[in-house]
Amino acid sequence: MTPELAGVLQLLALIAALALAYRPLGDYMARVYSSDRHLRVEKWIYKAIGANPNAGMRWPAYLRGVLAFSAVSVLFLYLLQRVQGGLPGSLGFSSIDPDQAFNTAASFVSNTNWQSYYAEQAMGHVVQTGGLAVQNFVSAAVGMAVAVALVRGFARSRTGELGNFWADLVRGTVRILLPLAVIAAIVLVAAGAIQNFAGIHEVGQFMGGAQQWNGGAVASQEAIKELGTNGGGYFNANSAHPFENPTPFSNLLEIFLILLIPFSLTRAFGRMVGSLKQGYAILATMATIWIGFTALMMWTEFHHGGPAFDIANGAMEGKETRFGVGGSSIFAVATTLTSTGAVNSFHSSFTGFGGGITLLGMQLGEIAPGGVGSGLYGMLIMAIIAVFIAGLMVGRTPEYLGKKIGTREIKLAACYILITPALVLCFTAAAMALPTPADSMTNSGAHGFSEILYAYTSGANNNGSAFAGLNADTQWFNTTIGLAMLLGRFLPMVFVLALAGSLAEQKPVPVTAGTLRTDKPLYTGLLVGTILIITGLTYFPALALGPLAEGLAS
Repeated sequence: MTPELAGVLQLLALIAALALAYRPLGDYMARVYSSDRHLRVEKWIYKAIGANPNAGMRWPAYLRGVLAFSAVSVLFLYLLQRVQGGLPGSLGFSSIDPDQAFNTAASFVSNTNWQSYYAEQAMGHVVQTGGLAVQNFVSAAVGMAVAVALVRGFARSRTGELGNFWADLVRGTVRILLPLAVIAAIVLVAAGAIQNFAGIHEVGQFMGGAQQWNGGAVASQEAIKELGTNGGGYFNANSAHPFENPTPFSNLLEIFLILLIPFSLTRAFGRMVGSLKQGYAILATMATIWIGFTALMMWTEFHHGGPAFDIANGAMEGKETRFGVGGSSIFAVATTLTSTGAVNSFHSSFTGFGGGITLLGMQLGEIAPGGVGSGLYGMLIMAIIAVFIAGLMVGRTPEYLGKKIGTREIKLAACYILITPALVLCFTAAAMALPTPADSMTNSGAHGFSEILYAYTSGANNNGSAFAGLNADTQWFNTTIGLAMLLGRFLPMVFVLALAGSLAEQKPVPVTAGTLRTDKPLYTGLLVGTILIITGLTYFPALALGPLAEGLAS
């Protein structure tokens, strides 16, 4: 079997598995967020935090819940790292420096999981399991809650209430993420991932010195890391490490977990708005971009020219031989088209065009299928932009799902799509203009620029992966990337929830002969084109200076 055929078969097996899970999981999530019943454990949680899960919230109250919970989470995780040296189970590691503790707290609370440290040499068991793993659950649940609030904005009329944030947060964690993560962790342990609380131990000599490894609750954290599109690994090598991702089977399982909830949420969306066809249209848009990017990545990595590539049957630099070009390419596209950021290979070692594909995947807004929750609400924002453009073409007030897209709605959508590129390009420009940040670049020229551009693209889009040539553990990068992660996560949520509140207050608009059918292939094509054109116009100059220049020169 050729490596190309093996890669195609892996992709087909992944598509089949996602198709089998799509309907039952999507329907289940719709029932979870539409139910009026509270589980006993959920009632205990509500009582402990003093929340009334039955109280309806308008969008300002819902937003206050999101921001308050996230602010407390940042503070808690920051303090936990600062006192690590005095905690049991710290494995002898000292407390984390202030700038890195801020960066890590911002990273995991914002569902980015950017890591500017060597995880196995910095974080003990308490911080890993009681801090980082907990945020893997709740940060994902926050994203799902905001997505559900926007869906309710489309589904409801003549009311400003979007549900209850605390109920959505708890249900998403207890009923969806936790059960799926338990099952995934058991399968990962069976596949060879480790799960223990062992200390540091020597495993032999390596390059004249003792090689040391520490154990940890790796499988359980790996499960929610992928399922919640988080991405931060227990080890610095992330999913390229054999303790986290030991076999080709576990590799395919982890890709499946990354894509499972984002794709299935389109089914839940269709159920909640009362039209499965609308969910299928969003699914088709996501799938078209994802499959297209995966095919392009496999082509450029398998068929890049050069003697070394010909001998290795592909661009194998920076890739694990147990996964090959196919498994690495599928993983790289899945992790950058979602907000996961986990890596099973080093994106800096991809071909120039391959690295550009990973960059472009994040710059699309990670909406194909995107992060848990964030992918759906990001795609719905683009759907609103697409119907607005269609309305301009025919001179008709745009409508989507029975709601008029007026001046207020389009302003909020425009703010949403502008905030992240502004963060990426402004921070990148500042880093390239100042002398100190440039000292962290391992490479010069186009590839060095790509390292900086990738870092801020990853941070502001809440991805978390990196081009592995940049020394980001400096005060400048820890601080600025931390700010980019927080602003890139929570400012868009402000516009999403304000838009949801505006839509919920409207009364439904009847469908007429002039209404644009948003559940047809024509609209799906328009939506795909809108996404690619908006991203291309925004980022093309920066991409031309980095990966495009590198790819054309090689």
